[in-house]
Amino acid sequence: MLSSVLALVALIPAFVLAQSPIYGQCGGQGWTGPTTCASGSTCVVSNPFYSQCLPGTAGGGTTTTAGTTTTGGTTTTGGTTATSTSSAPTSSQTPAAGNPYTGHNIYLTPFYAAEVAAAAANISDATIKAKALSVAKIPTFTWFDTVAKVADLGTYLADASAQGKSSGTPMIVQIIVYDLPDRDCAASASNGEFSIANNGQANYFDYIDKLVAQIKKFPDVRVVAIIEPDSLANLVTNLNVQKCSNAQTTYLACVTYAIQQLDKLGNVYSYLDAGHAGWLGWPANLTPAAQLFASLYKNAGSPSFVRGLATNVANYNALSATTPDPITQGNSNYDEIHYINALGPALSSAGFPAHFIVDQGRSGVQNIRQQWGDWCNVKGSGFGMRPTSNTGFTAIDAIVWAKPGGECDGTSNSSAARFDPHCALSDADQPAPEAGTWFQEFFVTLVTKANPPL
Repeated sequence: MLSSVLALVALIPAFVLAQSPIYGQCGGQGWTGPTTCASGSTCVVSNPFYSQCLPGTAGGGTTTTAGTTTTGGTTTTGGTTATSTSSAPTSSQTPAAGNPYTGHNIYLTPFYAAEVAAAAANISDATIKAKALSVAKIPTFTWFDTVAKVADLGTYLADASAQGKSSGTPMIVQIIVYDLPDRDCAASASNGEFSIANNGQANYFDYIDKLVAQIKKFPDVRVVAIIEPDSLANLVTNLNVQKCSNAQTTYLACVTYAIQQLDKLGNVYSYLDAGHAGWLGWPANLTPAAQLFASLYKNAGSPSFVRGLATNVANYNALSATTPDPITQGNSNYDEIHYINALGPALSSAGFPAHFIVDQGRSGVQNIRQQWGDWCNVKGSGFGMRPTSNTGFTAIDAIVWAKPGGECDGTSNSSAARFDPHCALSDADQPAPEAGTWFQEFFVTLVTKANPPL
């Protein structure tokens, strides 16, 4: 019977097979659905687990790769080992005194601008379309979450260098270093390409070396780097999770290597990720967090260009809430400024530089979550405060948009390899595609609910 069915299927003309709609899935490991896209869109490889139909001139099954990378499924470097074993930074340069954002313009990443332009082209309302297009002019960080994307960094740096020379004002390129082996150890949506069991630490060192090689070519461009979102925070609170406990030593070794190698360049200012107020901001977590950051920092040789910490990355907390959101009940540090003011002194006492950058990219609307731990594509979210170095708080170097609005947090498809139950909660926007891919409906909501308005 099965052979008969297969024979019949083979006779079905290709043109009657289902096509995935614009922004639908069209490929990836384990994907059994349509692999061609509706007219006017192209199947774009985003990562080994997910390809998505994005607006474009091609269609009917054409497959390209996101950005200028050669494939989204790349990976490992075999048995590559670290090329440097130095245990302390060797930069001969001295960090600029004060805020590293001062006196610089921030580079607008072409990849995100292209995503925004494609999204705006599919918005029929003229007012909303105009607001959407304005988002492309707001600087965001670029996530380097696979080795395959690292080549793009050189393109961006070259462009930023040319812009800086043309304008006479040096540029900052903002990046997120995000490719730890056994990444996202307490969740599933953003599992990465490396595993500790399969040469992960050496592969990660090679990934860092590749980032360093790109940045080294453009010493006139300043880079601000957020180092490994969620990693160290998991080591404070989630060591009861076996995957996190198993990853502890590797996480520390990899983050140490990253900050040491970046520090040697003399033009990279690093901020370690520090979760957010609803994670490490609970009073019981403050001292252990400060001790962990300080210990790692000192063991790495107190790298000169480690500037401080990044908070609220890809999260939704207000910088300064008018009133506490009910979900924060029980925590006196109910927003990011309370968290920073509580953590800062503990950091300073432990010998860690207490400077911060805070993500407000999706924090425009408050009181919309059922629980403080709900982080996935929260319904009703709006773009928040615009990036600025005029923060009004001496401890905060800049308000930033670390998470590019419109790029998905995680899929609501329970059969997907990287499904996380948080993405199927009642306050999570659904249906949602894979993490990092474009989520059109969510982007439109961010635009329409932006506060302050776009």
